[in-house]
Amino acid sequence: MNVDLAGQCALVTGASRGIGAAIARRFGASGATVVAHYCSDEEGARTAIAGAPAGSIALGADLADAESARGLFARAVERVGAIDVVVNNAGIALSAPIGKSFSRWLEHWNRTIDVNLRGAAILAREAVLHFSAREGGRIIFIASRAAFRGDTEDYIPYAASKSGMVAVSRTIARRFGKKGVKSFVVAPGFTRTRMAQQFIDEYGERLAVSDIALDRMTEPDDIAPLVTLLASGLADHATGCSIDVNAASYVR
Repeated sequence: MNVDLAGQCALVTGASRGIGAAIARRFGASGATVVAHYCSDEEGARTAIAGAPAGSIALGADLADAESARGLFARAVERVGAIDVVVNNAGIALSAPIGKSFSRWLEHWNRTIDVNLRGAAILAREAVLHFSAREGGRIIFIASRAAFRGDTEDYIPYAASKSGMVAVSRTIARRFGKKGVKSFVVAPGFTRTRMAQQFIDEYGERLAVSDIALDRMTEPDDIAPLVTLLASGLADHATGCSIDVNAASYVR
Protein backbone atom coordinates (compact mmCIF):
# COMPACT_ATOMS: atom_id res chain seq x y z
CA MET A 1 0.00 0.00 0.00
CA ASN A 2 1.28 3.43 -0.94
CA VAL A 3 0.13 5.97 1.63
CA ASP A 4 -0.26 9.45 0.17
CA LEU A 5 0.09 12.43 2.50
CA ALA A 6 0.19 15.03 -0.26
CA GLY A 7 -1.48 18.25 0.80
CA GLN A 8 -1.04 17.56 4.50
CA CYS A 9 1.26 19.39 6.87
CA ALA A 10 2.67 17.56 9.88
CA LEU A 11 4.52 18.74 12.96
CA VAL A 12 6.89 16.03 14.23
CA THR A 13 8.63 16.63 17.54
CA GLY A 14 12.05 15.20 18.26
CA ALA A 15 12.67 14.89 14.52
CA SER A 16 16.44 15.33 14.54
CA ARG A 17 17.20 11.67 15.23
CA GLY A 18 15.82 8.23 16.00
CA ILE A 19 12.12 7.51 15.63
CA GLY A 20 11.23 11.15 15.01
CA ALA A 21 13.70 11.46 12.14
CA ALA A 22 12.41 8.23 10.59
CA ILE A 23 8.83 9.52 10.80
CA ALA A 24 9.80 12.88 9.30
CA ARG A 25 11.59 11.15 6.41
CA ARG A 26 8.65 8.84 5.77
CA PHE A 27 6.13 11.68 5.91
CA GLY A 28 8.21 13.70 3.46
CA ALA A 29 8.57 10.74 1.10
CA SER A 30 4.78 10.34 1.25
CA GLY A 31 4.23 13.93 0.15
CA ALA A 32 3.61 15.77 3.42
CA THR A 33 5.03 19.16 4.24
CA VAL A 34 6.95 18.54 7.45
CA VAL A 35 7.73 20.84 10.36
CA ALA A 36 10.64 19.03 11.99
CA HIS A 37 11.12 20.03 15.62
CA TYR A 38 14.49 19.78 17.33
CA CYS A 39 15.85 20.80 20.70
CA SER A 40 19.53 21.34 19.86
CA ASP A 41 20.38 19.44 16.66
CA GLU A 42 19.16 21.68 13.85
CA GLU A 43 21.34 19.91 11.29
CA GLY A 44 19.76 16.56 12.17
CA ALA A 45 16.26 17.95 11.72
CA ARG A 46 17.16 19.52 8.38
CA THR A 47 18.66 16.23 7.23
CA ALA A 48 15.43 14.42 8.13
CA ILE A 49 13.41 16.68 5.82
CA ALA A 50 15.96 16.89 3.01
CA GLY A 51 13.68 14.90 0.70
CA ALA A 52 10.42 16.47 1.84
CA PRO A 53 8.32 18.84 -0.30
CA ALA A 54 9.22 22.50 -0.58
CA GLY A 55 8.00 24.46 2.41
CA SER A 56 9.16 21.90 4.95
CA ILE A 57 11.06 23.55 7.79
CA ALA A 58 13.02 22.81 10.96
CA LEU A 59 12.02 24.63 14.15
CA GLY A 60 13.83 24.55 17.49
CA ALA A 61 12.16 24.57 20.91
CA ASP A 62 12.86 23.33 24.42
CA LEU A 63 9.73 21.34 25.28
CA ALA A 64 10.65 21.40 28.97
CA ASP A 65 9.68 25.09 28.87
CA ALA A 66 5.90 25.48 28.72
CA GLU A 67 5.90 28.73 26.74
CA SER A 68 8.48 27.37 24.32
CA ALA A 69 6.32 24.31 23.70
CA ARG A 70 3.24 26.44 23.14
CA GLY A 71 5.18 28.82 20.94
CA LEU A 72 6.41 25.96 18.76
CA PHE A 73 2.88 25.23 17.60
CA ALA A 74 2.14 28.90 16.96
CA ARG A 75 5.35 29.34 14.97
CA ALA A 76 4.62 26.23 12.93
CA VAL A 77 1.17 27.53 11.99
CA GLU A 78 2.62 30.94 11.17
CA ARG A 79 5.23 29.42 8.87
CA VAL A 80 3.15 26.81 7.03
CA GLY A 81 -0.39 28.12 7.38
CA ALA A 82 -2.11 25.17 9.03
CA ILE A 83 -1.26 21.87 10.70
CA ASP A 84 -3.09 18.62 9.92
CA VAL A 85 -1.07 16.14 11.99
CA VAL A 86 0.92 16.39 15.20
CA VAL A 87 3.30 13.60 16.18
CA ASN A 88 4.27 13.89 19.83
CA ASN A 89 7.50 11.92 19.64
CA ALA A 90 10.08 13.99 21.54
CA GLY A 91 11.16 12.36 24.76
CA ILE A 92 13.95 11.84 27.24
CA ALA A 93 14.81 9.03 29.63
CA LEU A 94 16.78 10.19 32.66
CA SER A 95 17.91 7.62 35.18
CA ALA A 96 16.36 8.34 38.58
CA PRO A 97 17.36 5.64 41.06
CA ILE A 98 15.42 5.85 44.30
CA GLY A 99 18.74 5.81 46.15
CA LYS A 100 19.90 9.08 44.61
CA SER A 101 19.85 12.24 46.66
CA PHE A 102 16.31 13.59 46.82
CA SER A 103 17.19 16.78 44.96
CA ARG A 104 18.81 14.87 42.07
CA TRP A 105 15.98 12.32 41.97
CA LEU A 106 13.38 15.10 41.88
CA GLU A 107 15.28 17.02 39.21
CA HIS A 108 15.21 14.00 36.89
CA TRP A 109 11.56 13.30 37.65
CA ASN A 110 10.53 16.87 36.87
CA ARG A 111 12.59 17.14 33.70
CA THR A 112 11.21 13.86 32.37
CA ILE A 113 7.60 14.81 33.07
CA ASP A 114 8.10 18.32 31.70
CA VAL A 115 9.39 17.08 28.34
CA ASN A 116 7.58 13.79 27.83
CA LEU A 117 4.17 14.57 29.30
CA ARG A 118 3.61 18.27 29.87
CA GLY A 119 5.27 19.28 26.59
CA ALA A 120 3.22 16.71 24.69
CA ALA A 121 0.04 17.79 26.48
CA ILE A 122 0.62 21.45 25.62
CA LEU A 123 1.08 20.63 21.95
CA ALA A 124 -1.99 18.39 22.06
CA ARG A 125 -4.01 21.25 23.57
CA GLU A 126 -2.91 23.64 20.86
CA ALA A 127 -3.64 21.00 18.22
CA VAL A 128 -7.15 20.32 19.57
CA LEU A 129 -7.98 24.03 19.48
CA HIS A 130 -6.52 24.38 15.99
CA PHE A 131 -8.22 21.27 14.62
CA SER A 132 -11.58 22.08 16.20
CA ALA A 133 -11.65 25.41 14.36
CA ARG A 134 -10.90 23.71 11.03
CA GLU A 135 -11.95 20.37 9.59
CA GLY A 136 -10.25 18.25 12.23
CA GLY A 137 -6.84 16.64 12.40
CA ARG A 138 -4.82 13.85 13.93
CA ILE A 139 -2.53 13.57 16.94
CA ILE A 140 -0.19 10.61 17.30
CA PHE A 141 1.58 10.02 20.60
CA ILE A 142 4.74 7.95 20.56
CA ALA A 143 4.56 6.32 23.98
CA SER A 144 6.31 3.12 25.06
CA ARG A 145 5.62 -0.40 26.22
CA ALA A 146 6.78 0.97 29.58
CA ALA A 147 3.43 2.76 29.82
CA PHE A 148 1.72 -0.61 30.14
CA ARG A 149 4.21 -3.01 31.70
CA GLY A 150 6.36 -0.58 33.70
CA ASP A 151 10.13 -0.19 33.51
CA THR A 152 13.21 -0.73 35.67
CA GLU A 153 13.37 1.00 39.03
CA ASP A 154 15.70 3.64 37.59
CA TYR A 155 13.22 4.67 34.91
CA ILE A 156 9.95 4.96 36.84
CA PRO A 157 9.51 8.60 35.73
CA TYR A 158 9.87 7.57 32.09
CA ALA A 159 7.19 4.91 32.46
CA ALA A 160 4.93 7.34 34.31
CA SER A 161 5.31 10.02 31.64
CA LYS A 162 4.45 7.60 28.86
CA SER A 163 1.46 6.25 30.76
CA GLY A 164 0.24 9.81 31.11
CA MET A 165 0.50 10.29 27.34
CA VAL A 166 -1.81 7.32 26.85
CA ALA A 167 -4.43 8.86 29.14
CA VAL A 168 -4.21 12.19 27.32
CA SER A 169 -4.63 10.52 23.93
CA ARG A 170 -7.59 8.40 24.94
CA THR A 171 -9.39 11.34 26.52
CA ILE A 172 -8.89 13.49 23.44
CA ALA A 173 -10.16 10.70 21.21
CA ARG A 174 -13.30 10.22 23.31
CA ARG A 175 -14.13 13.86 23.94
CA PHE A 176 -13.16 15.64 20.73
CA GLY A 177 -13.98 13.09 18.04
CA LYS A 178 -17.21 14.89 17.09
CA LYS A 179 -15.06 17.93 16.32
CA GLY A 180 -12.96 15.92 13.91
CA VAL A 181 -10.02 15.30 16.21
CA LYS A 182 -8.53 11.82 16.08
CA SER A 183 -5.87 10.63 18.52
CA PHE A 184 -3.70 7.53 18.55
CA VAL A 185 -0.89 5.96 20.59
CA VAL A 186 1.99 3.97 19.13
CA ALA A 187 3.93 2.17 21.86
CA PRO A 188 7.37 0.91 20.78
CA GLY A 189 9.52 -1.46 22.75
CA PHE A 190 13.29 -1.27 22.66
CA THR A 191 14.21 0.53 19.46
CA ARG A 192 17.75 1.14 18.28
CA THR A 193 18.06 4.83 19.07
CA ARG A 194 20.49 6.98 21.03
CA MET A 195 18.11 6.87 24.00
CA ALA A 196 18.06 3.07 23.96
CA GLN A 197 21.83 3.03 23.66
CA GLN A 198 22.08 4.72 27.05
CA PHE A 199 20.18 1.80 28.57
CA ILE A 200 22.22 -0.75 26.60
CA ASP A 201 25.45 0.85 27.80
CA GLU A 202 24.20 0.56 31.38
CA TYR A 203 22.56 -2.88 31.33
CA GLY A 204 23.90 -4.58 28.18
CA GLU A 205 22.25 -5.36 24.83
CA ARG A 206 21.52 -8.93 25.91
CA LEU A 207 18.99 -7.67 28.44
CA ALA A 208 17.49 -5.29 25.89
CA VAL A 209 16.75 -8.07 23.40
CA SER A 210 16.34 -11.04 25.74
CA ASP A 211 12.55 -10.98 25.68
CA ILE A 212 11.76 -10.07 22.07
CA ALA A 213 10.28 -12.70 19.75
CA LEU A 214 12.13 -11.62 16.61
CA ASP A 215 15.76 -11.99 15.64
CA ARG A 216 16.76 -8.33 15.72
CA MET A 217 16.08 -5.17 17.68
CA THR A 218 13.37 -2.88 16.36
CA GLU A 219 14.64 -0.02 14.20
CA PRO A 220 13.07 3.45 13.81
CA ASP A 221 12.12 2.58 10.24
CA ASP A 222 10.00 -0.28 11.59
CA ILE A 223 7.78 2.25 13.35
CA ALA A 224 7.49 5.06 10.79
CA PRO A 225 5.19 3.23 8.30
CA LEU A 226 2.51 2.62 10.93
CA VAL A 227 2.61 6.26 12.03
CA THR A 228 2.28 7.30 8.39
CA LEU A 229 -0.81 5.13 8.01
CA LEU A 230 -2.42 6.67 11.10
CA ALA A 231 -1.63 10.16 9.78
CA SER A 232 -3.24 9.43 6.43
CA GLY A 233 -6.84 9.16 7.57
CA LEU A 234 -7.13 5.57 6.38
CA ALA A 235 -7.40 4.32 9.97
CA ASP A 236 -9.52 7.04 11.59
CA HIS A 237 -11.91 4.56 13.16
CA ALA A 238 -9.00 3.30 15.24
CA THR A 239 -9.01 6.63 17.09
CA GLY A 240 -8.36 6.08 20.77
CA CYS A 241 -6.31 2.96 20.15
CA SER A 242 -2.87 2.06 21.46
CA ILE A 243 -0.79 -0.02 19.05
CA ASP A 244 2.21 -2.02 20.26
CA VAL A 245 5.37 -2.21 18.14
CA ASN A 246 7.63 -4.15 20.46
CA ALA A 247 8.53 -7.42 18.71
CA ALA A 248 6.14 -9.28 21.04
CA SER A 249 8.23 -8.41 24.09
CA TYR A 250 5.01 -7.34 25.78
CA VAL A 251 1.69 -8.73 24.64
CA ARG A 252 -1.52 -7.32 26.10
